[in-house]
Amino acid sequence: MQTIGLIGGMSWESSAAYYEALNIGVEKRLGGLSSARTIMSSVDFAEVTALQEQERWDEVATILVTAAQGLERAGADFLLLCTTTFHRVADQVEAAVGIPVLHLADVVAEAVKAQGLDSVGFIGTTFAMSRSFFTDRLVSHGLTVHVPDERHHAAINRVIYDELVHGKVLDTSRRTVVGLIEELWDAGAGGLILGCTELELLVHQADSELPAFPCTTLHVAAALDRALG
Repeated sequence: MQTIGLIGGMSWESSAAYYEALNIGVEKRLGGLSSARTIMSSVDFAEVTALQEQERWDEVATILVTAAQGLERAGADFLLLCTTTFHRVADQVEAAVGIPVLHLADVVAEAVKAQGLDSVGFIGTTFAMSRSFFTDRLVSHGLTVHVPDERHHAAINRVIYDELVHGKVLDTSRRTVVGLIEELWDAGAGGLILGCTELELLVHQADSELPAFPCTTLHVAAALDRALG
């Protein structure tokens, strides 16, 4: 079994979800007392979020590169960024280490294409929806990507940052997000990418008429395939 390096803390709820899912996945695949070989470096979410808001991406990259290099030295065979938004600096992170970064957008795009779809909706943080760093990576795989209208971005961001990262899962917020899914369907989306780990705490396949692609679940499955393969 290979050792998975986790760059976490963005948010800690997201990191906990990754850690739990990786270990449950190994137990299911191998049985017995098996658990995942992981090493995590958890950064300060407040610090990197403040830098993100100030567009100080070189400094964000420095923090995550330092984390990645520490994981490499500690024996990680490959890396996961336990976040969507901070994939903004994934290329800088990968360039600074000698081990692969399993890029979330590549994993999700392959899952979408495996279901025969070429058009998807994408819901995430305001930053991930309004900038092209993640959606462009999806488009590079031949997908058409729809995002909610800009007037909805603040509401989604509030749900993520004011509620979900603090472990608050509210039915009113679920109804808000489900309404946006219906708009994306009307716009031509054939599937839905839940592009933020915390959104998987709120929205499940039963809530969506569209096939849902939960980023963390898919990222974890791909990591287990690699680690156990």
